[in-house]
Amino acid sequence: MKEQRPRILVIDDEEPNREALSLLLKSANYQVAAAGTGEDALVLLRQAPFEVVVTDLFLPDLSGIDILKWVKSNAPQTSVIVITGQASAETAVQAMKEGALDYITKPFNFEELKIQIAKALEKSALVAENIYLRQQLRGKYKFDNIIGNSAAMQQIFARMERIVQTDSTILILGESGTGKELVAKAIHYNGPRKDKPFVAINCGAIPAELLESELFGHARGAFTGAVADKPGKFEQAHNGTLFLDEIGTMPPHLQMKLLRVLQDQVVERVGSDKRLKLNIRLISATNADLEEEVKNGQFREDLYYRLNVIPIHLPPMRERREDIPLLAHHFLRKYCREMNRTLMTIADIAMLRLQDYDWPGNVRELENIIERTVALTAGDHIEVRDLPANIARLDTPANPFDPGCPRIPAEGLDLGVTLESIERTLIRQALEMGKGVKARAAALLGLNRTTLVEKIKRLKLES
Repeated sequence: MKEQRPRILVIDDEEPNREALSLLLKSANYQVAAAGTGEDALVLLRQAPFEVVVTDLFLPDLSGIDILKWVKSNAPQTSVIVITGQASAETAVQAMKEGALDYITKPFNFEELKIQIAKALEKSALVAENIYLRQQLRGKYKFDNIIGNSAAMQQIFARMERIVQTDSTILILGESGTGKELVAKAIHYNGPRKDKPFVAINCGAIPAELLESELFGHARGAFTGAVADKPGKFEQAHNGTLFLDEIGTMPPHLQMKLLRVLQDQVVERVGSDKRLKLNIRLISATNADLEEEVKNGQFREDLYYRLNVIPIHLPPMRERREDIPLLAHHFLRKYCREMNRTLMTIADIAMLRLQDYDWPGNVRELENIIERTVALTAGDHIEVRDLPANIARLDTPANPFDPGCPRIPAEGLDLGVTLESIERTLIRQALEMGKGVKARAAALLGLNRTTLVEKIKRLKLES
């Protein structure tokens, strides 16, 4: 594929200067467009993107500063170089303040301009990459990337939609592996702070003696080994979101310091008395019962109420079994793609085993199991035998009549009536095991769903 040459827009009302600069830039292998007025330049800027704009400061209609402001508002990935023959400290300062990459006075050396354009292209590429990565993050953490059609998950989505545009403090509650950080990121990347930092820290993964410095930062010389000033997570999250995972493990003395930070919106580094003003949104999470810990004196009651302004309870997998097929197929697609495999399928009975399992590790455990199964299964179809033994339950008797197989009585029997009675009993059992879902019951009986529905109607099993 042919590499696209960088596009440069030259704006100068003096035609000889405009044409000369355009020719020089074309000879340097750039694509060049030119305009003699500010309005003509804006027409070109609206039509197509440019990596660099080189504009004269004084134009007959608009000024180069006007062009600069428009570019910064509408095409932030485009760099602007301002050129003028009437230089002054005031205009130079204004141009740089408004975001110009450089301010060059006439007459200028073309080689010097080429160096500045190379810098501008490097900066434009970095800005464009940053914008792309942010778009990728927003896509990754869209609400519809949190999988779930269950009533419990729909309630969570509705609550997230209501709170995403607020700055209210949020407490996410749920067992390990339920996706608490995923929800926190979705709230951040869909809210007004989406272009600002999202900073996460697991309070339970850092030793208590180091956690204070990690959260609040430290000043040089605050303790042995503190050879330089270091900002903490609170400072890093300024204007963005701070996510405190496993907040229930925080030591009591840090709970008090955290409470002061939330009340005053200022932070002091360890070993410093300088107070730094903060603007953050706080989201915390825990798998502990904080109310119980408050009662037991393990967690400050005043801090609990500060954190628990808007609670979000994430249900464990065993309480949203209807979401398991959605999640399983989502992870199947993900890992088949990552391992360059044909998209695999799951046998109905294998899916039933996944739905019957209680998933103590929740979504994280399910993802790990699917990844392992994709890696180890030889074919493109996952059977029960391909699942881990504790999920597959291969030791379950295959014959539903063993050991209680019915016997022929001495007086004989009506085979048709007996078989109908057995069929009726098995269908009822399958419906009970499948929690009323006919597709699950049909899979348990080795039938198509339509066949099972016909049998239910014939045997008049529906109420």
